[in-house]
Amino acid sequence: MQTSAVSRSSRRTAPPEQRRIQLIQATIRSIARNGLPDTTMASVAKEAGLSQGIINLHFKTKDRLLLETLKYVVDEYRATWEAANSKEYASNSERLAGLVSVDFDAQLVVRDKLAVWFAFWGEIKSRPTYRKLCAERDRGYEEIIRELVREIASEGGYDVDPDAVAWGLSSMSEGLWLDLLLSPQRINREQAYRICMVHLAGAFPRHFGPPQDPKPLAFKAKPAKKSAKDKK
Repeated sequence: MQTSAVSRSSRRTAPPEQRRIQLIQATIRSIARNGLPDTTMASVAKEAGLSQGIINLHFKTKDRLLLETLKYVVDEYRATWEAANSKEYASNSERLAGLVSVDFDAQLVVRDKLAVWFAFWGEIKSRPTYRKLCAERDRGYEEIIRELVREIASEGGYDVDPDAVAWGLSSMSEGLWLDLLLSPQRINREQAYRICMVHLAGAFPRHFGPPQDPKPLAFKAKPAKKSAKDKK
């Protein structure tokens, strides 16, 4: 009884920034569970175990709450990516591999957050604010990736189109995010990362070479449905 009372008291008296993060994380869960259109103040309050009044106090409107939720995942991705880019690497190829790994980071690539990314991407055509935030995430990433790819191509004297390789890598990462969201029983983060590295090894074999793990990629096939004849 006493523990329960302390827990309720803690929920009521959390510092403002801690409360905002709690509500944003509840919004992420609500979007993943209900989708963007059906995420409401009530659904977020239920996920957070708090009253709608608390949400109104911190965010005023649903639109503001959703915008701050998108900003949260964008900022989280950017901070992780910038931390990886700021590290010391022995070569451009090591730096590129390190940056690619960010797209499959254990803290970033979880199903609820992937669902949030795709939910907001689906709205960017009609919501300029969402489009601007998502574009900010892509702009810095794409510029640095393109530059690294160009430098590696020049170092190795490869007869490839660097921009096409970089564009293919970016598109592949986003496609693999969709696979991780929709088919987590068939593919995991490690496999997704290795697929990107196979792409780079195909373009720059002397820099990336064969994968470190000699085992082939093993995807789990969905079991075939039995026909009426098989069931007899």
